Amino acid sequence: MLKISNTVTLQAWEIQLTAIRAQGSGGQNVNKVSSAIHLQFDVKHSTLPDVYKERILALKDSRISKDGVITIKAQQFRTQEQNKEDALNRLAELIRAAMVVQKARKETKPTRASKERRLKGKNIKSQTKSLRGRIKH
Repeated sequence: MLKISNTVTLQAWEIQLTAIRAQGSGGQNVNKVSSAIHLQFDVKHSTLPDVYKERILALKDSRISKDGVITIKAQQFRTQEQNKEDALNRLAELIRAAMVVQKARKETKPTRASKERRLKGKNIKSQTKSLRGRIKH
């Protein structure tokens, strides 16, 4: 069971975990031990509330397929247990991040002082450039 918030939890049967061989260079056991974890979670067929499902499926994340399946590959650690824990934590973080509502930006106008500073800077730059021209006798 994976706890997302105080009211939302995921059951173990909803998350599919598969042990695979990790990529990259390794030591003596690199071709023998399946220490990486491949996590798959089907959002559409899960017990998550509809609000969660809509927000997750609206995310522009490469880990979410068109069918609504989240795929996470964890191979950072040397042991299968640590990679399993890492994959579950990353899934929980992804779901929590989908529920965070961004604060709407208020449009503001530049202050009078900032406009004056900008114009003064432009004037100084203009004078500097005009001094680079040909000297007229």
